[in-house]
Amino acid sequence: MRALARAIGHLELPAVEKIAEASQEDPFEVLISTMLSAQTRDPVTAAASARLFRVARTPQTMARIPVERIERLIYPVSFYRHKAQHVKETCQILVERHKGRVPGTMDELLTLPGVGRKTANLVLILSFKSRTSICVDTHVHRISNRLGWVRTRTPEETEHALYQATPRRWWPLINLYLVTWGQNICRPIYPRCGVCAIRERCPQIGVTKVSTR
Repeated sequence: MRALARAIGHLELPAVEKIAEASQEDPFEVLISTMLSAQTRDPVTAAASARLFRVARTPQTMARIPVERIERLIYPVSFYRHKAQHVKETCQILVERHKGRVPGTMDELLTLPGVGRKTANLVLILSFKSRTSICVDTHVHRISNRLGWVRTRTPEETEHALYQATPRRWWPLINLYLVTWGQNICRPIYPRCGVCAIRERCPQIGVTKVSTR
């Protein structure tokens, strides 16, 4: 992890991390941008989030926007129609049940439409400074298994296994480090093992072909 911390210094941060930084970790913007980011490339997430937040920056304002307009604003994120509906419903719930505030617990976050453990954990880490959460997306799941830290089949299994397999001090940083590394070096197909800062520590589990560049 220390080697990765040094290695990602010159790499571009994931989209939601940049949005969190720009918004001073505003829980609402982190929540909505993370919802949009699922199965969507970072540049698309960043652009869609920017368009949406130019129109509405609070749950109260967002809840009043027709779903069809939210769809147009966030297109072409993956599953934009479903995500637009989830954004609308989530904002209505935040207004009606939480006084317009994003809740700060896992149980409450999981009651929001379209919010799973990955989204909830990232909101808790970035906006509520949780030191006891690990956010696992496809990059974290893939790289954790490649490194041999865990042997799991799903991201949720990986999250629970990582609590046992990694020191507590690294939990809030695992997502930032491994997602950044996964987007740039440890890619799903043809990982760039030749330029990997931790290649000597990596057993390359499941890797059959690597990039020559």
